[in-house]
Amino acid sequence: MRSWSDSLRFAFQPVVNLTTGGIAALEILARPEAGDILAEARRDPERDSALAVLALRAAVRKEAMLPLHVNVFAGTLADLGGLTPLHDAVRQAGRLPWEVTVDVVPPYTHVPQQALLEAVGALREQGLRISADGVGDGDVPLRLLTDLAPDLVKLDASLLARRAAVKSMRTLCEEMGALLAVEGVETEGQCAAAQSAGAQLAQGQLFAPPARLPVADVYVPPVSPAPEAVRRSGPSVREFVRPAALLPDTASAGHVRALLTGSPDVSGVLLVDRDGTPVRSVHRSRFLLSMSGRYGHALYADRPAAKLGDPPRTVGVHATAWEVLDVVADGDRSRTSDDVAVVDGHGRCVGVVRLADLVRALSETRVEEAAGLNPLTRLPGSDSITDEVDRRIADGWTFTLSWLDVDHFKQVNDGAGFAAGDELIRSVAGMLQGAATGSMRVGHIGGDDFLVLADPEALDPMVTSVLDVPLSAGGLPVTLSLATVVCVPGSVADHREAAACLAPLKKAAKALDGASWVLGRAGSPGHEVRRGAGPSPGRWGYAAAEPGRG
Repeated sequence: MRSWSDSLRFAFQPVVNLTTGGIAALEILARPEAGDILAEARRDPERDSALAVLALRAAVRKEAMLPLHVNVFAGTLADLGGLTPLHDAVRQAGRLPWEVTVDVVPPYTHVPQQALLEAVGALREQGLRISADGVGDGDVPLRLLTDLAPDLVKLDASLLARRAAVKSMRTLCEEMGALLAVEGVETEGQCAAAQSAGAQLAQGQLFAPPARLPVADVYVPPVSPAPEAVRRSGPSVREFVRPAALLPDTASAGHVRALLTGSPDVSGVLLVDRDGTPVRSVHRSRFLLSMSGRYGHALYADRPAAKLGDPPRTVGVHATAWEVLDVVADGDRSRTSDDVAVVDGHGRCVGVVRLADLVRALSETRVEEAAGLNPLTRLPGSDSITDEVDRRIADGWTFTLSWLDVDHFKQVNDGAGFAAGDELIRSVAGMLQGAATGSMRVGHIGGDDFLVLADPEALDPMVTSVLDVPLSAGGLPVTLSLATVVCVPGSVADHREAAACLAPLKKAAKALDGASWVLGRAGSPGHEVRRGAGPSPGRWGYAAAEPGRG
């Protein structure tokens, strides 16, 4: 008698890393040749569980070494309280649990939420990873999504037409410590939209359609500049994570050699303990050189591979690309080409990063930044500051935006010469840079105008460092005007509204005599004069009755 599984076949669709262009994992998709097995699995938790086990075994038969994604209905998890058969199948296949991600698939309606959360907790205890599938096109409640705290959130490509929604989900994912993926990407425009909204992973026909055999290469359009959300302190290491080649720390050198010779794209192997913590790092070239030497195979083949490895270099999943470079730079120079292991909060390896990927991305970032620097002060222009303002608004920060300029600067140039004017501008820029601490950002938007983005508590020290310093040009004293707007969450929608709030404050500051500082709050009328007095005849010959001082 034919079994329901006899007509069942599986296809593999790559999950693509949008930064590196590499394959991060393979999703295993059921492709029944007869009957509606998926509909039956939705109604029958036992069948759905069996389907997940068959999917895993199909991948093992295809010798897929990449991390795997297996689909399971939310109702199945709530009903069965976990997937012990899947965990057993993972162990029998010789794969590590954290190499397998369970994609929790809608519907969620009528699924007991507490039972689902307990089942997900059981999966995590087994070491399996969790993905929330069908978000945006499914029925997952937002509160349940945050309670699930998945390692990955998969959005439907239809949401790409609503960029704000995707960016908001990216922000939520950052808070949960999750990655963001977009499914169903079919065009280069959708891919660009996914990148610009901050998605790190994607799937779809554009990259590679589902196929009976796992593909080795995918098409990825040129990578767009790093998303706004990660520019503040450099790209996140999560943008560059590649699948790691993992073997138990008890593996022999012969096992490592077999893996390396069968997988030419693997640059190294990490040996991990039973908890998934990296113990030794085996570099491809150094290892194969040792094995290929005279008597090398006879000496090492049956010995533990750990004897030919090095202590692993590791960084946490929340590290930036710059922090990874610090790890590489502080180590042995002969190991600069070694992969760096990325570990989660439990110390388990979630992948590796390669130095070449980081250098390429950071070089592109530096070129973009250099193109936007003011040639006189080498400070970034307005775009850099306004991008950061938008990011802080999206993240719900309270921040201050200040506009500073030199009083009567035209008269400085006319009376003391443009060289003295340039020197004055560089002095002001130097003071602002010297006062910048923590997350403060300083920009030179042209002429004698500067922007300062800061946290409220950093404002007073910055003002003291700048306004209390005597300045002169051509032997004549010079003063500065400063206008500040405080923006609390919800008070402004974007940097344009913040700038609009700042404009009247600048006008008020310029109407005061001497070094001045005016502070206002977005959405509130009026302002507070923190420095400066009523207008009087200016030092550069302006009458007090004349409007403005710039």
